[in-house]
Amino acid sequence: MDLPLDTLLPYALLRPAPQTMPLVLASPHSGREYPAALLDASRLDAHALRRSEDSFVDELFAAAPLQGAPLLAARFPRVWCDVNREPWELDPAMFDGPLPSWVNTASPRVGAGLGTIARIVANGEPVYRRKLAFAEAEARVRDAWQPYHAALAALIAETRGRFGTCLLVDCHSMPAHPQSGPAPDMVLGDAHGTACAPRATRLVEEFLTGLGYRVRRNDPYAGGYVTRHYGRPREGQHALQIEIARGLYMDEARIERADGFASLRRDLSLLLEHLAATDWDFLGSI
Repeated sequence: MDLPLDTLLPYALLRPAPQTMPLVLASPHSGREYPAALLDASRLDAHALRRSEDSFVDELFAAAPLQGAPLLAARFPRVWCDVNREPWELDPAMFDGPLPSWVNTASPRVGAGLGTIARIVANGEPVYRRKLAFAEAEARVRDAWQPYHAALAALIAETRGRFGTCLLVDCHSMPAHPQSGPAPDMVLGDAHGTACAPRATRLVEEFLTGLGYRVRRNDPYAGGYVTRHYGRPREGQHALQIEIARGLYMDEARIERADGFASLRRDLSLLLEHLAATDWDFLGSI
């Protein structure tokens, strides 16, 4: 949809009535409203740009409000502005003039072309046909990154205020990668035990494993900015990233839901039902 983001909330927020468990779910990369400014500046067509999406992840977790937890989902695409990055991780080669000294131009993510404003899409193709002005990056951070994180921080604070603790589940999908041995169906990232209580990670891991999924921890995804920034277990604030293999539920080439979509969504709804029945008092005692 070619809708100007400044006329819309840049995110969708589905709330339960009432919230009954100390969980917040977020889908930062499933947005699919592509601004005309992006399509005009890109050397790629809309389908190629969509390869960077975590397509349909918000739909996979759509049962969250019915189970008593809010679900926050970005409406803008990841290639427009990546909210799982610091606000100012920018590649100076993308811009038509020098960047301010306080911009982080040296992070590994910038070097890989995947900063706050991505230089490439998931398959490595460059996005833009021209250099960007820094004012364009400022506008995206102001209109997309900042409102999304303000909403997320408010949900976490509200949840902690009500329950004394909060577990943020940051929801993603992962592309197929050639590798030796069986590939995982899901990867749980808790920044190697620093962003989430091990018991909470284990609870999710054991339930998914019990459903028959191959689950791995922190390899190759230990959690991005969201997990590391919001995961503060000593403060009763936990963050767990979940990466789901796209082959389970979608046709990656066509970017379409596949036959496995309904069964995976059902299993994730069962996970949420299990979490809704959990006594979360242990999160406040880390």
